[in-house]
Amino acid sequence: MRERFRELAPAADFWSFRMVSERNEVIQVRQDVLQPVGSYRDVGVMVSVIQDGAAGYAATSDLSRSGLQEAVKRALSWAERTRSGSVVDFTEVAQRSPSGEYHAPVEKPWTTVPLGEKVDLARRECARLKTDERIVDWSASLWHMDIEQFLVTSGDGEVHQHYEALIPGLSVTANEGSETITRSRGDYARQGGLEVLDAVGFSEHAPLLSEEVLQLLAAPNCPTGKFDVLLDPTQMYLQIHESIGHPLELDRILGDERNYAGTSFVTPDMIGSYRYGTELLNITFDPELAGEFASYPYDDDGTKAEKQYIIHEGILKRALGGVISQTRAGKPGVSCSRACSWNRPPIDRMANLNLEPGSSTFEEMVSSIEDGVFMAQNNSWSIDDSRNKFQFGCEYGRRIRNGELAEVVKKPNYKGISATFWRNLKMVGNRATFQMLGTPYCGKGEPGQAVRVGHASPACVFADVDVFGGE
Repeated sequence: MRERFRELAPAADFWSFRMVSERNEVIQVRQDVLQPVGSYRDVGVMVSVIQDGAAGYAATSDLSRSGLQEAVKRALSWAERTRSGSVVDFTEVAQRSPSGEYHAPVEKPWTTVPLGEKVDLARRECARLKTDERIVDWSASLWHMDIEQFLVTSGDGEVHQHYEALIPGLSVTANEGSETITRSRGDYARQGGLEVLDAVGFSEHAPLLSEEVLQLLAAPNCPTGKFDVLLDPTQMYLQIHESIGHPLELDRILGDERNYAGTSFVTPDMIGSYRYGTELLNITFDPELAGEFASYPYDDDGTKAEKQYIIHEGILKRALGGVISQTRAGKPGVSCSRACSWNRPPIDRMANLNLEPGSSTFEEMVSSIEDGVFMAQNNSWSIDDSRNKFQFGCEYGRRIRNGELAEVVKKPNYKGISATFWRNLKMVGNRATFQMLGTPYCGKGEPGQAVRVGHASPACVFADVDVFGGE
């Protein structure tokens, strides 16, 4: 394919061929019954060109010479047809000629273990969830991804990147009378092979989830009022995603997503000076963290990726924008131009967006709260089009009284405003509270794209939060 790409390269100022081959296998056991094993492979190529200051692209799953020739022809045609209406002068965008290779760290490859053994593992963990007659639904799953990307550009650029990742999942639902409650874990998405299961303690979760779902059935609703709130990393990752990640996407700030995924309360003039949170807030774009779900050395435009502070000691330093958005805005960004597959163009996306650990132990955070609520594991979210006003619900809660964890409460919810919520960040947990999580479902773009995103965070305490229950 390398030779074919270079042979068919167009006479353009810049060109690239980005080939993506993806294999997925999903094993799920629900109510102790094996579901049909899902398995698919998807392969294709995106051709991109820049000619006379305009850009065009075209994708194809026909990897024959004639199929690629047709894609090159369509890409050149789109560059010509859109030249007069482009919002970007691509002569100002730095040309890239990357060179590199990346292989996700894998200790126990998925393919080295027979399918039957993996099915047995899912069966065993599923069965461990059914501990009581009140449990009415229970399931365990293993979702394996194997993704290979090959980028060839003009100027002898060539990058080969290979990702292997695993998403283990557990879910248990209990019912009593009119009350139905679910506890789940599906956020332990990491790069790697079957060793991920040991790294996240997969075999330890089933008994705990079953115990907690029964506790929640008997628990009172979370109270309503102003409280200090201690958020577990399983909720922090969604808080970071929605109220920091999305509003800081530079193409959204520039208005590109306005008619689909919304705008942002952040404006270009705020970059470099805006106080996003307290001095405890340190957010990094970190594509270098080994094993995190969206680690990579080059983004899909071929720009070298490196760790950068997005927010440092509470001050907004840069946006989440790739080289094209940076050129348009004249603002600093990061190497986050990403596509979900071969049939989508790269756009500004989150990757690994992390909250750096602080110095507080979990015990210190609990003991600092006289009247508050501990919340874990997101189960609902709502945020306005400018990614400012939000409302989140969690699966599991506990009251905190006089510096100690007290009774379990169900349906804990809280709401706030991004522009002020992070300024109430009171304590940040240390590395012992730090968890590396992720999701494959971050949606954005027209046409729509769902990409893999990693979020690592410690537990955190926020002051004076509006909390309410399920009644």
